[in-house]
Formats: sequence, structure tokens, C-alpha cells
Amino acid sequence: MDNPAASVNPGSPPPAADDKDAPLKEDIRLLGRLLGDVLRAQEGEAVFEVVETIRQTAVRFRRHDDPAAGKELTTLLHQLTRDETISVVRAFSYFSHLANIAEDQHHIRRRRAHMLKGSGAQQGSVGFAVGKLVEAGVPQDQVEGFFRDALISPVLTAHPTEVQRKSILDAEHDIARLLAERDRDLTPREMQRNGQLLHARIATLWQTRMLRYSKLTVADEIDNALSYYRITFLREVPALYDDIEAEIANRYAGAQGGTPTQIGDALYLQMGSWIGGDRDGNPNVNADTMCHAMVRQSTTILDFYLEEVHALGAELSSSTLIVDVTPAMQALADASTDASPHRSDEPYRRALIGIYARLAATARELGVDHILRKEVGHAPPYLDAGLFAADLEVLADSLRSNHGAVLVEPRLAGLKRAARIFGFHLASLDMRQSSDVHERVLSELFARAGGTDDYAGLPEADKVALLLAELAQPRPLYSPYERYSEETNSELAILRTAREIRLRYGSRAIRNYIISHTETVSDLLEVLLLQKETGLLRPSSQGAGSEVMVIPLFETIPDLQRAAGIMDEWMSLPLVEAVIEKQGRLQEVMLGYSDSNKDGGFLTSNWELYQAELKLVDVFAARKVKLRLFHGRGGTVGRGGGPSYDAIRAQPPGTVNGQIRLTEQGEIIASKFSNAEIGRRNLELLVAATLEASLSPRAADDATTARLAQFEAVMAELSARAYRAYRNLVYETPGFTDYFFEATPIAEIAELNLGSRPASRKSTRRIEDLRAIPWGFSWGQCRLLLPGWYGFGAAVKGWLADGDHAERLAQLQTMHKQWPFFATLLSNMDMVLAKTDLAIASRYAELVADVELRERIFTRITAEHGETLRCLESITGSSERLSGNPLLARSIQNRFAYLDPLNHLQVELIHRRRLLGDNQDPRVHRGIHLSINGVAAGLRNTG
Repeated sequence: MDNPAASVNPGSPPPAADDKDAPLKEDIRLLGRLLGDVLRAQEGEAVFEVVETIRQTAVRFRRHDDPAAGKELTTLLHQLTRDETISVVRAFSYFSHLANIAEDQHHIRRRRAHMLKGSGAQQGSVGFAVGKLVEAGVPQDQVEGFFRDALISPVLTAHPTEVQRKSILDAEHDIARLLAERDRDLTPREMQRNGQLLHARIATLWQTRMLRYSKLTVADEIDNALSYYRITFLREVPALYDDIEAEIANRYAGAQGGTPTQIGDALYLQMGSWIGGDRDGNPNVNADTMCHAMVRQSTTILDFYLEEVHALGAELSSSTLIVDVTPAMQALADASTDASPHRSDEPYRRALIGIYARLAATARELGVDHILRKEVGHAPPYLDAGLFAADLEVLADSLRSNHGAVLVEPRLAGLKRAARIFGFHLASLDMRQSSDVHERVLSELFARAGGTDDYAGLPEADKVALLLAELAQPRPLYSPYERYSEETNSELAILRTAREIRLRYGSRAIRNYIISHTETVSDLLEVLLLQKETGLLRPSSQGAGSEVMVIPLFETIPDLQRAAGIMDEWMSLPLVEAVIEKQGRLQEVMLGYSDSNKDGGFLTSNWELYQAELKLVDVFAARKVKLRLFHGRGGTVGRGGGPSYDAIRAQPPGTVNGQIRLTEQGEIIASKFSNAEIGRRNLELLVAATLEASLSPRAADDATTARLAQFEAVMAELSARAYRAYRNLVYETPGFTDYFFEATPIAEIAELNLGSRPASRKSTRRIEDLRAIPWGFSWGQCRLLLPGWYGFGAAVKGWLADGDHAERLAQLQTMHKQWPFFATLLSNMDMVLAKTDLAIASRYAELVADVELRERIFTRITAEHGETLRCLESITGSSERLSGNPLLARSIQNRFAYLDPLNHLQVELIHRRRLLGDNQDPRVHRGIHLSINGVAAGLRNTG
């Protein structure tokens, strides 16, 4: 395979010298050529020629709008044998993966070029954010206060659209490293060796199974997630802390006579995880998986600490024959397990040998099976990570006091910072369960305890009264002499295990409990009562205090509309007031983007989320409680995705305030964090956006307030119209469910071994029961991406027609220019529309057996797509997709000629599979799943 850039205009002159994308094109050309060499060697010249012919034809069809090429492409694909089909699918899938690696490397290259030129800080960097605050007159102590009080937490989750195997990730990580090496001044021999290694790693990719042939387990998901810690988080998070302190000091030094930063040991950026603790709809998660998750997390961080301490022991060879040490340092060395006379004058090495011995003992205590290097002697384990960090601080203080400050930075400072950030738990593990499960468990507990035989049937007011009365009682409902259902025993075991984990790994190991489908105050009180039953909550008679914060998740449109009222009632309860007081007068609320979108469509979901946030701000302000929002964002725009930086800055006023958590889901984790530099950039974007959203001065004059109220009134009308259009199509159109199941690969996705969680909550074909993740993933595969735009055109067209068209259009144009929320919404929709392809989608529509149904629904979708494009273009003034993001526009244009064959092949294979029925050829099954992987890689944010 050749590269896409070289084939855009055959015979065109080479790129101009100032073409900033020239290195990207060269990288893609190189990787494409090497993949072609591997294909020729592994599959033979004939298969290589088939792939090349398909590639060239697809390029002609896509880039030159050649109808003859389209017919030729269809004929070529129909003629493929099953074995050839597999080879072609794999070739184009791997090309998508390699193109992603090249693009990531180019982003790093361009960023480094800016820094080497001494260009100003780029938007999205902490330097840029702090610079804006300096210009706005925000004092240094206010910025530092932000960091002392803030919590910014990306939370890794496992979902059914994670299509990458760890073996593939490892090989691609090596390819990225080798590609980066080529930007250095290599000798001819080094360059030759680099090319040979690249060739070998691509050959490894080709010979590595892309798919899982067994169902992914929760343990697999845990290990997959932990690989990103070793690649990115363990080093990049502490390094980012250091750089942030330096940026604050540098930016304020000249501008406001700043002083050294006073952030201290504030832990404002912390990692979170759902993997092993999220049991909503996942029967494979239980107390054992939580324990396994914590052992694996602890093993990962302790392995890192042990390696770093060992390396420090080799580096810190300072001798007391040359320099002095502090008394505390000498005492630490004297307490070491090392008694070798060869190191009697090397206190740092002796101290580190003792620290290593204590860490090794700690690791064994916490379940680590294998210590790579045996320690010298025996030492007591650390009771907590703070004591480990304190020992490292003794070393650092001694070095600084004795001409060794320069020796602190290379490794010791980062390790000390890591110990504070990651502790012995690595990341906070959230628990999540659905409210209906809690209700069933308590119904059984109440019935067995003789309280009530029908708790679930009680009116809400009676439920609340009963729960509060029971929470005031010191005795438990649970009796060791009764027999309970498997579900009740499992749920109680999970909470008891959470308490043990907190005692074992520290209070940050588990500190949040998410309640899915929160619809009433009793849903929240139920979890408090279950915590009391398992020792996580002190009864109110003892001064109520919960060890694990109870967090509601509002997901559907009605849930979002009720959210503020539920939280107001919740916080008005004296018991809850006491609990919140113990939490530092802070309460978290989670908002679900995926289900609200599936429920009400793209425009309405975004608007209802915005409205819910504003109402929550008012309620929390009245109660004098700090609000932390947890954004359940997915990868696609239809699931709350899109650029995180823009999304955070576009949040309604008062909703950030230094407190934000957000999910990182599916293959988005790989795209953001599988490369250390890209991962570092994404982490910095989160911090910078939160800083700007929290501290940037906002105009608050009467004119601004009135204008915002006017904008919001327009959005309310647009949302109502979009909601009707979306609901009418998805939930009210006869046959739409059949159309969806036939015109998308949802059935094939459900069979793919993508994750440990089922694709649907229930065994039905109802869209209401389908998880929002495979719902959005399926629309991405067929290139319609309907959840990211449907309803917008109908809403805008109808609203414009109900008044003065020119005046109303001008109003929308003003909203686009002046309101970040609306501008971000349109920008995200613009990206979705750039990835939408009706010609490809029409091929999937042909899979619908009922011709009348197919034409009726696809015609409606096509009409709404056209109207959405017209309305978007009239508001933004641009007829080109992604005109404001030319880099992304070029990326999409380049990759789609290579993505098209995968879609065409997927349709062909699905057609063959459905014709064959139960007697399906396993090669067809495999080909479909390979194509799903390739399309997901090509679109990048599909899950």
C-alpha cells in the first residue's frame, strides 16, 4: 500500500517547502509502503495488487467524485473471495491504525516546533490560561487558592466499544516510538536500522490477532487500563504538577511581582476508575473484582515505586566524606536494613535500601505476588503512602541543605510527587449500581426484619420516612441468622469489601458511590442505609458521617429536569446536612450525556444538561454547598464527546469552580493516552480549561444578563422542536426499530468480544433497553452518526418560519458569535457532519429487507440531513465543513478514501452473513468484526 497523500493528485508537484503537513505525508507514505511490503510478503503479490486496485479506485471515487469509479469499486468488492476479503479488510484496518499513529506524531512535532521557535503559549496550555488570568488582573494568591481547593479527575471506564487489544496497543506504541526517532538527526546506518525495526513491528502487527476470540473479562479490562498508567500517567501527571507551579511563578514574577508558588502538596489532578467497581448492568462485577482491581492497581504503583527507589539508590552515591547530611537523613540511614561496610559513608544509598525494604514489605502486605528484586533484610511495611513520601522528603531536604539541590529534580522530586498523588491505591475506584437493585435489596431486608412486606410499593413520602427512621437506629436490619437472596448477599458483600479496601489502601481508594437512574430522594437514602448496614456510615445518633459519598446520576431528559428539585429536597434533610458537613460542605452530582441523547436527541440533550446545571448551581448556592459536577461524557458528540477543552470552557457560569470529574470511555482512552506526549497534552487541556472556566472574569452587567436570557429563550424553543422531531423518528415511527437493527451492524457489535458488559440491559430489541454506547457506535459504523445531529434542521427551519426569517437568522448568528455554549454545540455538530456520508449510509440502508420501510425512513433521514446542513451553513456563514479546523478537515479528507472500502466490505459481509443465517462461514463473521475495528480506528471518536 502506498500513502494517501501521494495519491491525492497523481503527478502533482512535491509539497512546497513551507507545507507544514509535509512530514505527516512522508510518515504516512513510509508506513503505507512498509505495510504494502508486509502485505506482499505475507499474502502474495496477487493480494497486494487487489488491495492496491481497490485503494486507487476508492481514491478516485472519493476525491474526484467519479461515478464510474464507484461502480468499479462495487464490482471489485463483490468479486472478492472470502479469504481475499479478510486480507483486504485487515490491510485497510491496519492502515487506519498507522495513519492515526502518524497524525499523533505530527501533532507532537508541530507542538515542539512552536516551542522551539519560542512562540507564545498555545491555547489549551496552562501557560496560556495563566497568562490570560494575569492580563485580567486575577491575583496570584487566587490562582494558587484554585489549585489548593480544586479536584480535576479523568475517570477511566470500560465500555463495549473498546476495540483495541493490549497486544495491538503495545505494537503500535513501539511504532510510534520508532517514528518519533526519525525526527532526530540519525546517521544513515541508524536510519536504516530504524526502518528495519519499523518493518518488523508492522509485520508483528500483521501476524497478531486483531480480535478477541473469547469474551473480554473485567480482569482483562483492568489490565488494559493499567497499561496507560505505565505509558502516560505515572510520569506525566507528576511532571505536569511541576510545570504548573513553574508557569504560575514565571507568569506572575514580572507581571505582579509574584512570589514562589504556595500550592504545597495540593492534589488537584487525580485519576479515577470505574473498572472493577461499576456493576450497573454488568453481572461480572462483584466484591472479588473490586478486590482484584485494587490489588492490580496497587501492584502497578508499587512496582513503579520499587523501580524508582532502586534507580535512586544507584544515582545518589553522595559520600559523607565529601558532603554533610541532615540529622534526620542520618537517622534514616542508620535505621536501614543495609549494614554493608562498603556503603558506610553513603547514607542516601543506605536509606534507600531501607526504604526499598519497607516498600517490598508493603507490597506483600497489599497482595503483590512477585517482587522483581529481593530486598536487603526485613523491614516493617509503611502504614500509608504519606509515610513513604515523608521519607523521600527527608532525602530531598538533606540534599537541598547540603549542596545537592540539583540532585533532587532528576528523579527524587517526581517520585515524591507521585507518592502524594497516587498513594498505594493508584486511582480512586468508584462504585456504581442501578437504583432498582438497591430497592430490591432493601425490600428483602425490611421484609426479613419485620419492618414492611412491600417496601417497593410504598409511596415516595412513606419510603423517605421509613428510611430516615431506620437510619436513626443504631441496630442493623441484616441478621446473620436469616437467609437472603444471592443479589442481596452480593450487594452487601460489595459494600463490606469497600470498607475493607479503604482501611487497607487508604481513604482515597474508594470514595464515591454512583446511583444510576436516580429519580427520587429515596434512591439516595437507600444507599446511605446500605452503607450503615455495612459500616460505611455512622448512625445519626453518633453524628452521621458517610465514608463514601453518595452521588446521584441523572441520565434521561425527565431525570435531568427533576435533578435540581431532588437535590434541594435531599440537602434539606437534617441527616444529609450532617453528612454533607463531614464532606466539607461539598456534594457531587453526575450528569449522563449518553442516555439523555438517546432519549431526547442531540440538541435537547445538550440544552437540558445546560438547564439542569444552572438550576443545580442556584440550589447549591442557596444551601451554601459546593457543587462538583461529574460529566458522563462518551467519545462521540452524540454521547457528550468532542474537544474537552471547549466543552469545559462552555459550561454555564458557576458550574465548574475548580471541581470537575469526567469519564474517559472506550477507544477514546487509547486515542488520548496511548502516547505519553499526547496524553500529557490532553491532561493539560483539562487543567487549563478548568482553570479558565473557574477564574476568568465574566461580564455580569444588565445588558449581558438580558442578552443571555434572550439566547436561552431561543434555545428552549429550538430544543422543544428538535425533541419532537427526534422522538417522532426514533420512538414514534412504525418500523424504526426494525430499520435500525437491519441498517446498522448493531447485532454484529453485540456479538463482538468488545467488553465484559452486555450491549443491552435487557434481552429485547427495544431501543429503550439498548445501552446508549452501542446505539451511538452503530450509527458511527454506518457513517450516519445520527445521534450527533438529527433534529437540528427541523428545529431551526421551523423556528425561522414562525417569525421574521431575516431577524431570527441574525439572532442565531449572534448566538453563534457571542455564546460559547451555542458555538461549541455547532462546532461539535460540524465535526459530526464532516464524518457523515450519506452515500455510504445508503449502502447500509440496502440491508433493510422491507423496501418500503427502507425508503420511507432513509428518505426522512436524508431530508433532515440536508436541512441540518443548510441551517448550519446559514448560521455559521461557512459552506465548508470544519472551516475553522483545517487540520482536522484535511485529516478526515485524507483518511476517508481508505475508510470507504471498509464500509463497503462491511455491508457486503453483513449481507452474506444474513443470507447464510445459521450456516454462516466463520470467515464472514471474522471479516465483519475486523471491519468494525477498522472503521472505529478510522473515525477515532466512535464510541
